[in-house]
Amino acid sequence: MIAGMTDTADHDGTTPRTERTERAEATEQAEEAPSPTPRERRIAAWRNAPRVLARLGFLAPLRERLALLEAAGDAYDLDETSDVYGDGVVEALEKRVAELLGTEAAAFFPTGTMAQQVALRCWAGRTGNPAVALHPLSHPEVHERNAFSQVSGLRPVRFGNEPRLPTAEEVRGLEEPFGTLMLELPLRDAGFVLPTWEELTEVVDAARERDAVVHVDGARLWECTEHFGKPLEEIAGLADSVYVSFYKSLDAFGGAAIAGPACLVEEAKTWRHRYGGAVFQQFPTALSALIGLDRELPRLPEYVRHARVVAAALREGLEAGGLPWFRVHPEVPHTYDFQVWLPYETEFVAETAIRAGEETGAMLFANHWDPKGPGLTFTEVYVRSAALEWTADDVREAATDFARRLTGK
Repeated sequence: MIAGMTDTADHDGTTPRTERTERAEATEQAEEAPSPTPRERRIAAWRNAPRVLARLGFLAPLRERLALLEAAGDAYDLDETSDVYGDGVVEALEKRVAELLGTEAAAFFPTGTMAQQVALRCWAGRTGNPAVALHPLSHPEVHERNAFSQVSGLRPVRFGNEPRLPTAEEVRGLEEPFGTLMLELPLRDAGFVLPTWEELTEVVDAARERDAVVHVDGARLWECTEHFGKPLEEIAGLADSVYVSFYKSLDAFGGAAIAGPACLVEEAKTWRHRYGGAVFQQFPTALSALIGLDRELPRLPEYVRHARVVAAALREGLEAGGLPWFRVHPEVPHTYDFQVWLPYETEFVAETAIRAGEETGAMLFANHWDPKGPGLTFTEVYVRSAALEWTADDVREAATDFARRLTGK
């Protein structure tokens, strides 16, 4: 037989690739490829699921994030010169924020951590007291690596052990003087909780009785109007200064602002430069924030109302699925975010949530789960525009399925 024409060689004289060889190579490559992490699987399931409760922009592919700026021309005149060190579109954003919050002025910052340190540092200089009274679950205490004390020379004074905002009695009873009372509205790590309007005004009055100023950590302040039944300017008007975030509620690329008296804001801009926050150009972030104020801000009350529907249906579905114990906290959400607690190990619940999303196409729990004690875990549930497509029956059905996966029933 002529070489190259046998059934064991290709026409070019090489050995043919058999199906067995290809399977073996595919198996070897699969073994060499690293397995995706739980986080990677969770995000992939969230992206691929036809139905989710929230499409969070910061987890979306870059192509989708850049597409947000297609609406920039509706929010700002794109024929204007770009910003340089905080002018132009950044100034326009600052003016818009001050108008919405009813303050004399506002200053843009690249991060909320920097913004709040600067605001509180300015107040410490004015009051002569670097002590900041705040709840132990406040964002600076939990998520900012002791930035107050390590960077700004401020001294946190922690008070209140309950997972809620402090009361007026607790403010009056604090055993040492403080220059500033900082209130996080809502208190995220306690379950995105808010006081009543009466409780809030009493706390502010108690701080004034102690000759302290009041600063509001309002990263999510935009979401609070439905709970309080008050407009933004009235809520912000209780405080001496307010910090707001642009990406947490408004789906912007990032950024934050401090709003308050013009003299404080001018000093804050000086410290912004000293802290390295006078960035040469910020137009993508500023434009995305203006788009968020146009698009998302008017819809936030609707999200809050629907979150209450989602939370109630979740409770009904988890109960119908036979869970021995669970908690939706708060039972009636104060904003459009809330917590769900379950009596299982974190890894088991996280895997079950991922599998449910992968197999059903309905990603009910798209966020990560965190341990809160032996055999106890919790997650945060976010309700945004995507959730408006879910009826209460849809939520109940998905929750029942999820509970049965956990119990094996």
